[in-house]
Amino acid sequence: MALTTLKSRIKYRLSRSKDTVFTPKDFIDLSGRDQVGRVLRDLMSEGVVIRFGYGLYAKADKSPYSGKIVPKKPLPELAEEALNKLGVKVVASTVKELYNSGKSTQVPTGRVIGVKGRISRKIGYNGQSVKLEHVT
Repeated sequence: MALTTLKSRIKYRLSRSKDTVFTPKDFIDLSGRDQVGRVLRDLMSEGVVIRFGYGLYAKADKSPYSGKIVPKKPLPELAEEALNKLGVKVVASTVKELYNSGKSTQVPTGRVIGVKGRISRKIGYNGQSVKLEHVT
């Protein structure tokens, strides 16, 4: 199979990868950052990927219920995978820690993710976002 265009090469790499989250850096060996960005924007308009943060893209599918383009995984899972890819250590948030230790009966929603280290990013999609909590 001759992969001639950059778009076809990126699509092929997306289809073969086990990862759900991607950054433009994952495709930088194929071409320059500007071209990769243009192709990712094209793939967003086609519904192949969605953007859920600065430089963060995820594989997407059409929802069987609403017909809209949605990510293949829930937002908290995407956020954890993205943080791991960015080299940020993900730990249990204080709410999750209280629940796991039995000090609280409030079930955590997964919308708050504990992190160690410095990061100031907005991770979200379609009006929903994940809050990053710095845990010491």
